[in-house]
Amino acid sequence: MARNPQTLLRDYHAARWDEEMIMDLGEPGERGVKVPVAESEITSRVGDASSLVPTQLLRRTPPALPEVSQPRVNKHYTRLSQETMGSNVGNDIGQGTCTMKYNPVSQLHVATRHPGMTELHPLQDESTLQGILEMYYKLQEMLKETSGMDAVSLQSCGGGQAIYANASVVRAYHESRGDHQRDEVITTLLSHPANAAAPATAGYKVVTLMPTESGIPDMDALKAALSERTAAVFITNPEDTGVFNGDIDKLVQAAHDVGALCVYDMANANGLLGITRAREAGFDLCHYNAHKTFSTPHGSMGPALGAQCVTKELEPFLPKPIVCFDGERYSLKYDCPHSIGKIRSFIGNASLVCMAYTWIMNHGADGLREVAEVSVINNNYLYEKLKDIPGLTVYFAEGRRRLEQIRYSWDPLFAETGVGSDHIRARMVDYGVQSFFASHHVGRHEEEPLADQIVSEAMTPEPCESFSKDDIDEYAAVMAQISKEAYETPELVKTAPHNSSIHNVPIPFMEDIVTQAGTWRLYKKAKNLD
Repeated sequence: MARNPQTLLRDYHAARWDEEMIMDLGEPGERGVKVPVAESEITSRVGDASSLVPTQLLRRTPPALPEVSQPRVNKHYTRLSQETMGSNVGNDIGQGTCTMKYNPVSQLHVATRHPGMTELHPLQDESTLQGILEMYYKLQEMLKETSGMDAVSLQSCGGGQAIYANASVVRAYHESRGDHQRDEVITTLLSHPANAAAPATAGYKVVTLMPTESGIPDMDALKAALSERTAAVFITNPEDTGVFNGDIDKLVQAAHDVGALCVYDMANANGLLGITRAREAGFDLCHYNAHKTFSTPHGSMGPALGAQCVTKELEPFLPKPIVCFDGERYSLKYDCPHSIGKIRSFIGNASLVCMAYTWIMNHGADGLREVAEVSVINNNYLYEKLKDIPGLTVYFAEGRRRLEQIRYSWDPLFAETGVGSDHIRARMVDYGVQSFFASHHVGRHEEEPLADQIVSEAMTPEPCESFSKDDIDEYAAVMAQISKEAYETPELVKTAPHNSSIHNVPIPFMEDIVTQAGTWRLYKKAKNLD
């Protein structure tokens, strides 16, 4: 049913299938694909394939795989997809800080169906990889232009790994100068959490700056934290509040004054493309997360792409191999004595590089700037639609414009009705709208408020350039409707979702392995099937 033209709400209900696990489907002997027997000419040259596997790697027994036909597999996964709400089905404005962009079918087609990509083998000789390496090299050149940096690595498999790789480059740089005492990094509470987690994983002590009422870190607090032990400052700008720090160049200079490096988290550069660059603020390193900025699929901590960008001074420390071009031929350079080494198998995620390259080529330089302009317009338009909804407020920098996102709070609504952000997330699904990331907590315990350290009952929508005015109007209408329901019939919201494939999700749901098994092995253990 179409949206109601008066309310902009949809009469929605998800499909619900009482579907077995794939391991429970099929019958002995069923096959989806019959693998052809190797021809005698091949076996005479290479022998029995099993003989190529080292003895210590051979299984004692065959793997317990399901025996299913193609129709069974097709029905199974189609049904599961009907129970899933994604960016091609629902309105994903609400993800927040993990930008959900539309992924054009043209780039998905090239990356997933073109034989030049699908039949690529990671161990091919580089003489047969000239097209792929050209794409890598040209994407690197484009990112050098958007960041202002001098060198780029596309090895990282996501933003978190790119931050870790940047922390490793920082360490290698200081060690090359004999600055072994630099064992601290500084970040801010409202920067992306990986700016603390990744350097900590790399062995650094982390100093976290708290925000002021303006939503940006206090310069005096930064100067007090800086010392001869500071290796780098890792910071997102704008942070997750959407408030741009106009004194960012002063922050960078203060770090440089004590010999520290500055690392810019530009994972989400949707409000910055073609407008400002990391190097012009004085940064030494930065990274992009391709799904947030360049429209590759959301990796869900898996098949993603993080692009490291560094100055000339730091180029020797980048991961190897480096993609090079001598004017005639593209090559992979492994002779990099100061490199931090390999951080990813082969040369990274080639299909993601293809998608990001295609997206940028389709936009061109003027189009990238338009992406930023539309993202900012969309965000401020959504603010105008949300700001007067009862129970919703905005933290920090009152009256000041944001860029590509805003951190809202449902604190007033929770105080007045007991309905908080987790309840709202569940109720949104009943209107066919994707729920947002509220905080890093698993779930609500009884009637305690969700405290996101600084912004409680948080909501951080991000209507990037992919979303139309109709999308934004619908999203705002859903928020207004849920607010109305919270004041009039709070139990309706607290017991949501009612129209999803699963009703009344238990919270905290991840604590019960019987109802939430992440693997087949865990499922069998929970059901005592072993």
